Amino acid sequence: MGDYCHSMVATASYVPLYHEGELQKRADSARKILTDCRLCPRECGVNRLDGEHGFCRAGSSAEISGYGPHFGEEPPLVGRNGSGTVFFSHCTMGCIFCQNYRTSQLGEGRPVSAQELGRIFLRLQEAGCHNVNLVSPTHYIPQILEALLFAVSGGLDIPLVYNTGGYDSVAAIRLLEGVVDIYMPDAKFGDEQIARRLTGAIDYPVHMMAAVREMHRQVGDLACDREGIAVKGLLVRHLILPEGLATSEPVFRFLADEISPETYVNIMDQYRPEWKACTADEFTCLCRRITGEEYDDAVQAARAAGLHRGGMEPEQ
Repeated sequence: MGDYCHSMVATASYVPLYHEGELQKRADSARKILTDCRLCPRECGVNRLDGEHGFCRAGSSAEISGYGPHFGEEPPLVGRNGSGTVFFSHCTMGCIFCQNYRTSQLGEGRPVSAQELGRIFLRLQEAGCHNVNLVSPTHYIPQILEALLFAVSGGLDIPLVYNTGGYDSVAAIRLLEGVVDIYMPDAKFGDEQIARRLTGAIDYPVHMMAAVREMHRQVGDLACDREGIAVKGLLVRHLILPEGLATSEPVFRFLADEISPETYVNIMDQYRPEWKACTADEFTCLCRRITGEEYDDAVQAARAAGLHRGGMEPEQ
């Protein structure tokens, strides 16, 4: 599949919103949600500003486990200087095979104020990173918007990447219209029952597809500058699981037919047994890596659906 981008000039979407005062309004609106948290499809309804915790266990402050230039992301994000990743603690999902479980499930990390988070964004820009890549940001949308206010006042102007597991609510994504430049959701499963058993996420395909539709409506297909660095658009990840558990075909048909045949899709082969993968008696195949044939079958399914953009070669 071709690995190319449509050329355009980079301009961060959130800068004009800041000067118009709209970014402040979004931050204020998002903050209010924390008193009855419904940022993800679980809609726990807890008051996080009063110390209550829902499924994700996130509180009133953002928590991060680390940040820095990352060179293992997709080529349009990495470029020469890396993607400026910020790894947020906790998660709205409970994937039993999570490779980042220490951060997502065990909650490793530390709280940061909005000002400190904004300074981290600026440090990543000063380091030459091509973007600020927010990893697992769904449950911290209000804190991220507040941090952006400080960062933009300090000169932040590189694209913002929303790097999510795909279990997002449309209402929350709409808060980010004109703020996020690049959406990078996982499209993990095409089957609801398998998704529920392996992640604990109810109606995952329905919510993922609705969120991806909204993301694409906002930013369109992936576009890059003259050097091939992504500046705006949608980039979708799909991790292949053993024995077809990711139910890839309906995911690819959805992306090609309902989003765009120009959707940039990274079909990933790096699954390895982590966290509680080998305890799933119903899915013993999760205790092994995928085969080359399983990966090739997924690539062929994507091509058959009409997709042709993205990383579709196994890691060496």
